[in-house]
Amino acid sequence: MFPMLAVGDALRAQEPGASVFYVGTARGMEAKLLPARGDDLELLDVAPLVGGGLRGFVRGAWRAATSLLPARALLRRRRPDAVLSVGGYAAGPVSIAAWSAGIPVAILEPNGVFGLANRLLAPFAARAYTGFGSPGQGMNRDKVRNLGVPLRSTFTRSPYRALAGRFHVLILGGSQGAAGLNQAAPEMMQIVQRAIPYATICHQTGRGKARDVERAYAALSLQPAPRVLEFVDDVARELAAADVVIQRAGASSLAELCVIGRPSILVPFPFAAGQHQLANARSVEAQGGARVVEQRDATSARLARELIDLARSPEAREGMARQSGHLGRPNAASDIATDLRALARSHQGRGR
Repeated sequence: MFPMLAVGDALRAQEPGASVFYVGTARGMEAKLLPARGDDLELLDVAPLVGGGLRGFVRGAWRAATSLLPARALLRRRRPDAVLSVGGYAAGPVSIAAWSAGIPVAILEPNGVFGLANRLLAPFAARAYTGFGSPGQGMNRDKVRNLGVPLRSTFTRSPYRALAGRFHVLILGGSQGAAGLNQAAPEMMQIVQRAIPYATICHQTGRGKARDVERAYAALSLQPAPRVLEFVDDVARELAAADVVIQRAGASSLAELCVIGRPSILVPFPFAAGQHQLANARSVEAQGGARVVEQRDATSARLARELIDLARSPEAREGMARQSGHLGRPNAASDIATDLRALARSHQGRGR
């Protein structure tokens, strides 16, 4: 959702007269988020292909097929010059309808592994914009642009310098939280503070989870006391204040981390589709910007060992921050918007 919106905002910034509209479903988060932003949203009745077994797949495939006619009608009415797929239920019918009408179709895939919708659409795409090391799902290299993950403009590079007597840990669990991190963190921090007495922590737990995590920390009487939040309002500021970040490896949150440029311990969500979070995390680790600890190994003791090692190695932290920052693409949204506009102009040039 958010990479898509970042590209849409960049398109309007580059070309104020541009018409940008979105297509989604009534059951998706877009149905609430986009109207609240004042965005132009069209809805299609499409069901997911995965998650409901064979019966759910058949139902989803049938509904996608029957959505082609409404999708074609929508495109005839709105007459777009290009279509950008970020995956999801509505992407298939609209993108296939656009391709059959000669409208250029582009794919935006932030993760290291293509999602199902984009994987199915790859043969029809004129362009694929990729993020964390995805090779483009076998597409012709001329069609693939590795431009990074589009982000909001609030995220900019923040040079890191390790300071003596300071070691601040940030745990980001996402809006829904990360149960494994919430459970492991209090005892982890107790171990860390025994070795590094000045270590501090800010822990974002996710909706409705802060009270239980606060109690777990309080039972250990940690000093300095942890700061526990359900949400982080200014993620860029908290990232910039961190010496080490512990988080999952979703494309957007990982891209934010890399744009700021901070050392990290990545614990990929083990049930992510196609293990795309693990692929994202490994791509950053391979460049020296992170250490990856899989969920099955992410015990309090293991995470504490990693933190203590980094606390005692300021040069290692600074090196990881530099490598992480090299992977950051603060201009990804603008770069994708520029290329997408070129695709749209090619369609306009054919006279539609």
